[in-house]
Amino acid sequence: MNKLMQYGWNMYWENKWNKEERSQHKPGRIIADHGQKYRIFTEEGEVWGEMSGKMQHTLQSKGIYPAVGDWVQLHMLEGEGRAIIHSIIDRKTSISRQKAGVKSAQEQLIAANVDVLFLVTSLNDDYNPRRMERYLIMAWNSGVNPVILLSKADLCDDAEMKAAEMELIAPGVPVHVVSALENMGKDAVTGYLKEGVTVALTGSSGCGKSTIVNWLAESIEQKTQGIREEDSRGRHTTTHRELFLLPQGGLMVDTPGMRELQLYDDDGGGWEQVFADIETIGERCRFTDCEHENEAGCAVLAAVLDGELDEKRLQNYRKTQRELQFQIKKEARTQRKVNRKDHSAKEPVRRKSAFWNSRISEE
Repeated sequence: MNKLMQYGWNMYWENKWNKEERSQHKPGRIIADHGQKYRIFTEEGEVWGEMSGKMQHTLQSKGIYPAVGDWVQLHMLEGEGRAIIHSIIDRKTSISRQKAGVKSAQEQLIAANVDVLFLVTSLNDDYNPRRMERYLIMAWNSGVNPVILLSKADLCDDAEMKAAEMELIAPGVPVHVVSALENMGKDAVTGYLKEGVTVALTGSSGCGKSTIVNWLAESIEQKTQGIREEDSRGRHTTTHRELFLLPQGGLMVDTPGMRELQLYDDDGGGWEQVFADIETIGERCRFTDCEHENEAGCAVLAAVLDGELDEKRLQNYRKTQRELQFQIKKEARTQRKVNRKDHSAKEPVRRKSAFWNSRISEE
């Protein structure tokens, strides 16, 4: 298992591994997702893998598929450099969002078994604290430790001021100002890249994620593209998710840039963590069920008037709250449809008995 330890295998996964399957299957970690096929690292090196027919049938109804970072049970096809995936070992963490362009509640898994999530935003015209609040909700709900990276510091004259602004909206979350071009902040970032630790990067298109991967890997692991100067927006550079082993010993997952981040759920209480300051102020409201809209004695509205609270932050508080409430309702509707479909499939076909048929013919 020495080679697998480089890719994060440890006693936690050893205890999770199904001992009864050891004689038939071997563990591996998905390092790249190419749709129906996956690149997987095993004790024997890299192999191509695909799901067994049974696994595809089982997971299709649940809408859950293997993701980059997953540990899986494999049946190795000797001499072919291929393997069949039979199951996913229970995930430790999972980073997900609501799948874009889908009306029903549908989770899109970004990466699995991540320890640290770098939330990247560039210090150009695309800099947006409100967007970062959404990324923080996703991070806390995923069970990972978020770290904010303010990239392209060479393009900004007030980087430290913006870092202070980020620290205000994310108390306790590390914030680092970095520039790959000027080699700024590298020591702080590499401190997270310990052997066996999996780090993922996420952020909007063109924020510099692939450049950061190349900078830390000290090689051209990922292709990069420039941004559109007229709006500081980037083009999609990374087209699929991939996990890289870095020279520092850590592992890094690069993900395609997001045009928008639709929140999937709030099982981890991420929304309350991100807006803990508003929740604390809200404890001073006259009414315990105050919604901070136009109620008399609302301490939150008073805090906005006094300059204690940014009005835009309050607006995002309301917006993300409504979005998550809507998402919960949508997920419940989707689940009811699935339950009805399962019930219909299990409903026995009712046939008239031979006795009843004979009575009908006699009549």
